[in-house]
Amino acid sequence: MSNAAPFVDISPTLRILGTAHVATASVEAVREQIETYQPKVVGVELCQTRHDALVEGRRLDKEGLRRVIKEGKAPMVLIQAMLSAEQRRMGLNEGQEPGAELLAAVQTANEAGLEVALVDRDIQVTMRRAWKKMKWRERFRLLMSLFVEEEDEDEEIDLDDLLSDSDLLSSMMDELKQFSPGAGEALIDERDQYIAEKIMQAKTEEKMLVVVGAGHLNGIEKALSPYTPLPTEDMERISSVPRKGIIGKTLPFAIPLIVMGLVGFALFNNDDVDVVRMLTIWTLFNAIFAAVGCILARGHPLAILTAALASPITSLNPALAAGWFAGYVQLRISEPTAEDLQLFLKGTTIGGFWSNRAGRVLLVTALTNLGSMLGAWFAAAGFIGGGIT
Repeated sequence: MSNAAPFVDISPTLRILGTAHVATASVEAVREQIETYQPKVVGVELCQTRHDALVEGRRLDKEGLRRVIKEGKAPMVLIQAMLSAEQRRMGLNEGQEPGAELLAAVQTANEAGLEVALVDRDIQVTMRRAWKKMKWRERFRLLMSLFVEEEDEDEEIDLDDLLSDSDLLSSMMDELKQFSPGAGEALIDERDQYIAEKIMQAKTEEKMLVVVGAGHLNGIEKALSPYTPLPTEDMERISSVPRKGIIGKTLPFAIPLIVMGLVGFALFNNDDVDVVRMLTIWTLFNAIFAAVGCILARGHPLAILTAALASPITSLNPALAAGWFAGYVQLRISEPTAEDLQLFLKGTTIGGFWSNRAGRVLLVTALTNLGSMLGAWFAAAGFIGGGIT
């Protein structure tokens, strides 16, 4: 079979096909496997959300971008785009849309009247679990990678080598786990377990072909050979976003409580408190840090001004965020075109986030929020260090 993708036969009626998610060869391999293997059920590494987006052609649009800003999901979308950017850096993008081979599997199965089984975990659950499992220094390194110029962009990995060399795939997975063991567990190990369980839930006595990213091939094979059902409580655990602890729930309220508490304490014990100075410290720290974050995102001057004006107010209200306002202004002033959104979703280079208007809107939102948060903490520290007088 030309341009063959790797596969493993778990049993005479269960075959797992590994693909490179943006390779033309993988699209061809999927169609050929369905034709030659003749399964009755085709499983695909998709959740319902991603399936609907691919099948219905629903991509991120301007309305979707506004919703991402409002719901505070800009960091999640940025992380997804950064993963796609890494694929481009490695030379894995051959002009196909991300998930093209999965869409080919669904379409070919539908044309043949075959059953389609969605076996992946919801993308939002996966990304949120990965983010929560990352340590703060890992999140910081991930954000800083936006500001580092990419090197060796001309050194591409041959797709045939990628698909045939299990050691290379294992090495790539190990690199992710070394960068962030927690994120690696959520993105790789947990999904291997989840996908294996969903495969067995959908399995019948008829032949089943499952199409997954080649990097998951070994993990899924290990989970299925031999197969031991995952305890219900474990399946429920990896299927949901971990609940916030006491610190996570109270942290958004910590800044306003600290500031109000310090001000109240000072006014009660000191008649000479300089309220103007306190307001000046609070306003300057919040405004400057939020504006710097927006500047780093190369936001429009009006978005920068919005960030500076909104931060001193939003920092006192956990239900609001300065980045929402700055991001919305950036979106209205420099609206992304359909081409901008398409290029962003295909995985533009990380450095290209700034030149891509959709990427810049998300950067303005995320970095303004980060700057606002830092400004609030530094202002609170300034109150304590300066004795609030």
